[in-house]
Amino acid sequence: MRYFSEEHVWIAIRNGKGTLGISAYAAEELGEITFVELPEVGSVLEQGDTLCVVESAKAATDVITPLSGTVRAVNTALNRNPDLMNQSPETDGWICRMDDLDEDELSSLMSEDDYEAFIEGGGEE
Repeated sequence: MRYFSEEHVWIAIRNGKGTLGISAYAAEELGEITFVELPEVGSVLEQGDTLCVVESAKAATDVITPLSGTVRAVNTALNRNPDLMNQSPETDGWICRMDDLDEDELSSLMSEDDYEAFIEGGGEE
């Protein structure tokens, strides 16, 4: 299942492991993404920590991790082709994979339907 944060980050969880990226809405708002500073493999992050930095023609933006966990893999294709995050933000443009997730924190995230309603309402609380 895929969950979304208010910071426009998605996490797809399968067998206790998560794949994370920015939403299509975030990619659209950022504009052309020119650089991604990927997280370090092995980093232990708490919910709300900076996962990585995404630079676009408009701004540099911190991407906030939606769940606590440990980074186990990063999408190195983004080093060569950062605009994968624009072309395919919710599939090929994923940022990292995490395990040791704190699934108790899932209650603070939104389902896909709830997220759609959230962005239709302006994307902010």
